[in-house]
Amino acid sequence: MDYEVQRCTRHCAVTGRELRPGESYYSVLTAKGAEVERLDYAGEAWPGPPADAVAWWKSQMPGAEVRRTHWAPNDVMLDFFDQLQGQPENHDMRYVLALLLVRRRVMRLEENESDDESGQSLLLYCPRRDANYQIPAVVPGEARIEQIQEELARLLQ
Repeated sequence: MDYEVQRCTRHCAVTGRELRPGESYYSVLTAKGAEVERLDYAGEAWPGPPADAVAWWKSQMPGAEVRRTHWAPNDVMLDFFDQLQGQPENHDMRYVLALLLVRRRVMRLEENESDDESGQSLLLYCPRRDANYQIPAVVPGEARIEQIQEELARLLQ
């Protein structure tokens, strides 16, 4: 099942105000039947992810002078994704990279699973490789998010 995810609304879902350049904000995706709804929140209005969130992330509004990020080709990103599989210390990075690959439509989110033993995981399908992946949902902490962003940018831009 493919989801069409809208771009950032550039407005806070709680206050309605426009998000300023350079301002940190949060985005969350929730499933609404066959559709995915995206809501963006100013940092001070972020209530935390809802229980039914498919995904959520923290980002920063680009400034007028900020240029678009040019990522590595999809095959390079997929190779790096595969390399991370055997590195338990980088499961959180692999999770973030999986979300990036879903966002780029290289992978599709097939299912969001949850059980008592292994916690939450994402079932992804990659048409490019005709492969299924089950990724544990290892959400990184605040400090680790910064490290992952820097490392992915260094390796994949």
